[in-house]
Amino acid sequence: MLAAALAPDANAQRRRHKRASHRRGHSTKVYKQRASKRSLAYQAKTRRYAKMVNMDATGELFQQPHVEGRGLYVPPSFGLPAASAKGLQPGGATNDPLAFNYGLRRGTNLSHWLSQSAKRGQQREQYLQETDIEWLRSVGLDHVRLPVDEEQLWHQDGTQNDTAFLLMHKAIGWCMARNMKVIVDLHIIRSHYFNAASNTLWTSEQDQNHLLILWRELSEALKGYPNSMVAYEMMNEPVAPDPAQWNSLVTKLHRVIRALEPDRWLVIGSNMWQSTETFDQLQIPEGDPHIVLSFHFYEPFFLTHYKAAWVPQRSWTGRVRYPGYTFAIEDTTGQDSTVVQMMKKHHKLWDARALDQMLTKPLALSRKLNLPLYCGEWGCYQKTPMPDRLRWYQDMRRVFELHHIPWATWDYKGSFGLKLQDGTPCQEILVVLLDAPIKR
Repeated sequence: MLAAALAPDANAQRRRHKRASHRRGHSTKVYKQRASKRSLAYQAKTRRYAKMVNMDATGELFQQPHVEGRGLYVPPSFGLPAASAKGLQPGGATNDPLAFNYGLRRGTNLSHWLSQSAKRGQQREQYLQETDIEWLRSVGLDHVRLPVDEEQLWHQDGTQNDTAFLLMHKAIGWCMARNMKVIVDLHIIRSHYFNAASNTLWTSEQDQNHLLILWRELSEALKGYPNSMVAYEMMNEPVAPDPAQWNSLVTKLHRVIRALEPDRWLVIGSNMWQSTETFDQLQIPEGDPHIVLSFHFYEPFFLTHYKAAWVPQRSWTGRVRYPGYTFAIEDTTGQDSTVVQMMKKHHKLWDARALDQMLTKPLALSRKLNLPLYCGEWGCYQKTPMPDRLRWYQDMRRVFELHHIPWATWDYKGSFGLKLQDGTPCQEILVVLLDAPIKR
C-alpha cells in the first residue's frame, strides 16, 4: 500500500538515533521525546496523504463502512494487490495509431433511441441531437456504443427503414466530427432477445441465415467509415442454451463480415449476457488481430438492479449496501420466500477485491489471445441508494483503470444514466466517473 510504503523503517530509525544519542551524550528521555514528535508528524502526514488519494490511514482503498444494520459486519475494502496495478496491457494492435481501440478509454451507451424504444417520428428524432454528442464530448468521453434493433432498422418485410438508417448515420457523423469513436451494436433482432424465455435463433438455420443477411446490409451501409473510428458488435448479450451454439454462430458471422471488410474491428462478447463467468467457454476465430473481447458487468446484481421492475427480486423491500454484504439477513423477515432463497445463494462480501476477482476469466482469455478487452456495459440503477451507488462506481472505475480496460456505461439518458430522463445531469456520478466539471 502506498501509505505503508511511506512509513519509515522504525527499527533502523531507532538504531540510528541510539547511536546519535550515545555519541552526543543525549539521554534516553530526550531520544524518546524526539521520536514521539517524529511519529506524530508522520501520522499527520499519512492522514493528509490518505485524504488526498481517497485511502484510509492504513493505506487501503478507502471505503466508508456502513454502521447501520444490526448484526451486519462490513469491513473496509481490502484494497487491490500492488501487482494488479501493472494490469493487463491490451494486445498487439493497440499500439497502432490507426486501430479502433487506440486511445479508447471512456464511453457510454446511446440507449433507448434506435433500440428498446417505441419512439418514432419527431419524438425519436428529437431524443438524440448533435448537442447531446457535444455534451458527452465536453465531459470527457471518447466513444459511444450505439445499440440498434432489427425492428427499427428493417421493416417486417425485410426492407430497410431509410429514416432509421439516416438517424444512425447522423449520430456517427456527429461523433466523428468530434473525434469520438462508435461501436455499432446489433442489440435485439426478431429471433433473439436477451431477456426472452426462448429464442428461435439457436434452433432455426433460417433465422441464423437472416442474421447473416442483416450484417451484410449493415456492412454495406457502414463500410465507408474509417476502421479507426467505427467498429461492429455482432450481437448483444447472446443467451444460447449451449455455448457451442454461440461459438458456431460467431464463426459464421466472422466469415461473412471478413469477406466484406477484412480489417474492420469486431467486438465479440461471451455467452449468457456477456458474463465474465462464461469467458472460459468463448471461442474466437484464430489469427484475427482486429477483435475486441467484450464483457458486461452488473455485479452484485442485487445492488445494481435494486427495485428494477423487470428483475425477479423487484419485490425486495429491504436495504442494499456497498461495500460489504449486499443485504442483511435480518432484513429477509417478511420478504417473498422465493426471492430470499435466490438472494441467499449470492450472499457474499463485495468490495474492490471481489470486483477485481470477477475479471479473472476475461483477463486470462485476453492474455492468451493477445486481444484487447472492453467492458461494453456497466451501471447501477437509479433506485439504488446514492452513497452505495457512488462507492460501487468508484471501485469499478479503479478496477478498470488498474487493468487498462476501456468501458462504456449503461447508459447516457435513462434509469442508469449519466443524465436523468428529463435531461438533468447526474452530477455526483459524473464527478466519480469522469472527474468532470458539471455542464448542463
